[in-house]
Amino acid sequence: MSDSTIRVGDAGHNHVFLGAGHEKNERKTWAVIALCSAMMLVEIVGGSLFGSLAVVADGLHMSTHAAAMLIAALAYTYARRHASDPSFAFGTGKLGDLAGFSSAIILAMIALLIGYEAVSRLIHPIAIDVNQAIAIAAVGLLVNIASAWLLSGGDHGHSHGHSHGHAHGQHGDHEDEIRRIDTGHGFLLLEVFEDGVPPRFRARFEGSQGPMPVPGGQSLAIETVRPGGARQTFTFANRGAYLESVEEIPEPHEFTAQIRLAHSGHAHTHEVAFEEHGHEADGGAHRDNNMRAAFVHVVADAAVSVLAILGLLLAKFFGWTFMDPVMGIVGMLVIANWSFGLVRDTGGVLLDKTADRQMADRIRREIETDGDRVTDLHLWRLGPGHLGAIVSVTTSRLRAADFYRARLARFGALSHLTVEVHGRAGG
Repeated sequence: MSDSTIRVGDAGHNHVFLGAGHEKNERKTWAVIALCSAMMLVEIVGGSLFGSLAVVADGLHMSTHAAAMLIAALAYTYARRHASDPSFAFGTGKLGDLAGFSSAIILAMIALLIGYEAVSRLIHPIAIDVNQAIAIAAVGLLVNIASAWLLSGGDHGHSHGHSHGHAHGQHGDHEDEIRRIDTGHGFLLLEVFEDGVPPRFRARFEGSQGPMPVPGGQSLAIETVRPGGARQTFTFANRGAYLESVEEIPEPHEFTAQIRLAHSGHAHTHEVAFEEHGHEADGGAHRDNNMRAAFVHVVADAAVSVLAILGLLLAKFFGWTFMDPVMGIVGMLVIANWSFGLVRDTGGVLLDKTADRQMADRIRREIETDGDRVTDLHLWRLGPGHLGAIVSVTTSRLRAADFYRARLARFGALSHLTVEVHGRAGG
């Protein structure tokens, strides 16, 4: 038995792999820079005029805040302007991850400086003008709240739940859940539809020229097989533009669907898999790590301000001056933890770590449902919401690469797909 390469496929496409909210996030970041710069000037000038070294020091701290935001803003701007530059083999989508990694390193350095200063003050306490320090921390907190408000609305890496715990029929993930079955006369598009209605199967047909009417006399039936072996049969009613199952689909929506399509006395059977997805089913593929890093920086600064105010209030009313540096140590630990998470996630992207193991498994199962075998699979992130994949398939049927590209077309996040097909002798 020997293998020989018979097809390599990679359809023409552009290499613009920027996130959906790229320009909006770019504008938000520049707005935060303007706010921080204005506050910095007010504090430095005001502190100098009124002789307050503490206010001047906070103004200088605000300058570091603006500098950190500048990294994110410049990354957005550069990535947008050079998105179509052919010298970038896979576009500029990962520039935001590089900026996020840099911001994470800066956060780690800030955490170390806070920790060093806190330990020094525990060993060698210094006198604190509590009232002035509280006022400055309060102003800093207000600026950070305003900055967080300006940056809000994007994906900062937190988990956001939804009503069913999965994405069938939900806007934005809908296309990933459509199964395209090659019938030999076009494609049968099958989905679990539940947009405001009880979940049912919906099927429609697509020819070479696009959507087509439901063929007359077309008969469709589905039997689902769940992981525990439970089976259920679904019959379909013709709704004109699509076929819809009469029976509702019970939760969870994780099963293998055995499809029987009959027409003019001939029946064909196909098999596809449906999966239940958790809140992190995309493995962070849609996460904008540049915006996440900017947001974390603002939140970290706000957390330090809150802890500082708490420590200063305890010092003022109870005389516990040691609580100011203790709160500094707590702030150091919080920031260090956030920094570690950013370094881990952005570093993985920069090193082309497999972006989504669940997606890799889904790709493998989609191709191997018909006797073919995936011998090599590489999946990596190109930018927010964009994945690249190289798939090597061994088959005895001598299929063209376009056949497998069509099988994987339902995965909307696959923005750059290369398929290698190898013939297997004696199949």
